[in-house]
Amino acid sequence: MGPRLVFDTYDDIRGRCDTAPVRQPGSKPGYDHGAIVPSGDWVPLTADEAERHQADDSASDSIRIEFVRRPLPPLDPDDLSGRLEIAARLDPLNGRWPTTLLGCASSPGNWTTTTEDSTTGRRIGLHIDNFDRLPYPRRHQSRRRLCLNLGPGPRYLLIADHDIQQICRTLHADLDRHHPHTEDIRRYVAAGYPLRCLRIRLEPGDGYIAPTEFLAHDGSTAGIDQPSVAAFWLGQPPNAS
Repeated sequence: MGPRLVFDTYDDIRGRCDTAPVRQPGSKPGYDHGAIVPSGDWVPLTADEAERHQADDSASDSIRIEFVRRPLPPLDPDDLSGRLEIAARLDPLNGRWPTTLLGCASSPGNWTTTTEDSTTGRRIGLHIDNFDRLPYPRRHQSRRRLCLNLGPGPRYLLIADHDIQQICRTLHADLDRHHPHTEDIRRYVAAGYPLRCLRIRLEPGDGYIAPTEFLAHDGSTAGIDQPSVAAFWLGQPPNAS
């Protein structure tokens, strides 16, 4: 089904969400071979498209993206240690459900995608997380990730419009023992199957809760001159479906 966004009216996300096709940049310096990135041909999400992506009561937790906002104390733009201290002592959901701080990532401005492979230093593009490493039949049960933009600049969440089970069903005949992986997304696009990407703007203090082991995603600072620090938590509400 792809991602479903939790919002009340189109005005809540008007001007904040865009969409574009994806591409493989080939041997672009600084990227994994085969990495998937947005084409850059962004167009605003229309009211009809927003309605198709809006979460209703039937939308599973495994595809729901919820937006959160937490006020941040005033910090100097260059105060990285202050931002890390905020993340360490912050309960991002005020006790709604337990979360574990994964860490923080500092991203420079004007990066098409932000996530790097720590072993190679190359950016990986749209990907799925693998903290829980659940196989295809149970992938929708993975924990969800909460991200909060600690600033100083805005940043974007990128989300593919097909979930990893949809992608794997297209590629594989035997799914019972298959463990979805970022390579599945790359193979899907390389084979010519269509994939689009949503881009959602996050101002400092804005964040999201998303099933990042189920939906291909990344961060972005494209077109934004300021760097930003993102803090990440992992958790699951008690009644998750």
